[in-house]
Amino acid sequence: MSYKIIVDSCGELTKEMKESEVFETASLSIDIDGHHIVDDESFDQKEFLKIVAESPNCPKSSCPSPEAYMEGYHCEAERVYAVTLSAELSGSYNSAVLGKNLYHEEYGEKDIYVFNSRSASVGETLIALKIEECEKKNLSFHEVVRQVEEYIEEQNTYFVLETLETLRKNGRLTGLKAIVATALNIKPVMGATPQGVICQLGQARGIKKALVKMVDEVVKDVKRPEEKTLAISHCNCLERAEAVKRMILEKVSPKKVIILDTAGISSMYAADGGIIVVV
Repeated sequence: MSYKIIVDSCGELTKEMKESEVFETASLSIDIDGHHIVDDESFDQKEFLKIVAESPNCPKSSCPSPEAYMEGYHCEAERVYAVTLSAELSGSYNSAVLGKNLYHEEYGEKDIYVFNSRSASVGETLIALKIEECEKKNLSFHEVVRQVEEYIEEQNTYFVLETLETLRKNGRLTGLKAIVATALNIKPVMGATPQGVICQLGQARGIKKALVKMVDEVVKDVKRPEEKTLAISHCNCLERAEAVKRMILEKVSPKKVIILDTAGISSMYAADGGIIVVV
């Protein structure tokens, strides 16, 4: 194996990616009300969502340590890439970069590059798949980096959440705004800025209208859809994800569509019923 791709566990991996020797997960962890939860094969989504929903406190997430990343880089692969959730949302990117520096100090030179996804969840998935695509074309390390960074520049992230409680708890939404929105059944349509910061794109009364508005945003922004892979992530609402897919395909024709369940820590924000779209 000449290359390896490490994705922090906020990113979703397809069945094929999990079975491949190319991809590896760097686990984040969460602490809440005395519970220490690691986002690895032991992760229990149902129990996790129950703990988060019942707690008045904001979960405190911890990114993989620099040492964990360093050990991930220490392998037979000649080229190693790391993909992390937005540096504006987590310390995972900085930790991965520090791990790279530690590796060079400990083991010497090696081609290692850390991509700041400026996204999360399936946004990381698409970036990891883009790296694999470039590597399969036998591009040089520097050309892979260049093309993937250009891909990230064009990528757009959108989401609609069933509940705003987690955003309220961690201070990303004021308590009053969350209470009013919940009482009026208002669902904000959210996105990410080019820098990877969460922003509100619009809102609608009820989840169905919010999803329609989100689809409108996707269609409005996408460029050269026939060259793009559309990724949809959902939290225990496959039918809703399929409905979003149908609405998008009525208006644009992407090269490929993948639908994944937010099985790990990213389900904290999506909660039951949340939808994330990246293209």
